[in-house]
Amino acid sequence: MIFKKAMELELINSNPTEYAKVPKQKKTVEDIERGNKDMKFLEKHELALFLKTAQEHGLAMDYVVFSTLAYTGMRLGELLALQWKDINFKEHTIAITKTLYSPRNNERYYQLLPPKTQGSIRTIKVDPNIISLLKKHKAEQNEIKLQMGELYHDLGFVFARPSGFPEVPKKIELRMKRLLRIANIHKRVTPHSLRHTHTSLLIEAGVGIKEIQQRLGHADIETTMNIYAHLTKDLEERASQKFGELMSGLIKNL
Repeated sequence: MIFKKAMELELINSNPTEYAKVPKQKKTVEDIERGNKDMKFLEKHELALFLKTAQEHGLAMDYVVFSTLAYTGMRLGELLALQWKDINFKEHTIAITKTLYSPRNNERYYQLLPPKTQGSIRTIKVDPNIISLLKKHKAEQNEIKLQMGELYHDLGFVFARPSGFPEVPKKIELRMKRLLRIANIHKRVTPHSLRHTHTSLLIEAGVGIKEIQQRLGHADIETTMNIYAHLTKDLEERASQKFGELMSGLIKNL
């Protein structure tokens, strides 16, 4: 405003701030998760239905992608940054050391960045079923490599496009919407919701807060506590509702 006024008074010939842009404050993943009051997640039966739909009606990689997200609680960027060297098939572990940044959702324009916090770097144990799925996926990927020959950019990405470049986040989001529609699940959930789903199932299984913090890669316990409190409240309300329905049915039969 000062420079515009100076131009009006003919004190300067041009406005040096004309093309300047005020940088937007970027929230970290931790900030988003800590402040997320509307935490959407799938209930156990909904997750089972969603994964069954992915298995029966999913497009290429859908079933292995969404199963891995649901069984590990990884962030989508962490999943898409995975390389085969990060997976230990013998020990059944996945090392999470980086995240994919793809602002244009273009396969060739991406960066592999270190996680936002040191706590996000972690190694997690993985269910044997997921390890089996990943082995099968690797065999299928090797067939694609043979077909593509020198055109395949072998960068070692686990969830690679037919070109070899990593899959883009937007594609995963669209694939999830498609499967939710087929499964007739009307919740507005995203790939990140599978992270909250994983957390809710850990809570239901009686896993401790510290273990949940380490598995999810939260830098501080406050973030985990916030999510834990939110999801626990939802689980308690659901349990109370189910108990009420049970008692109502018993009373009617008296």
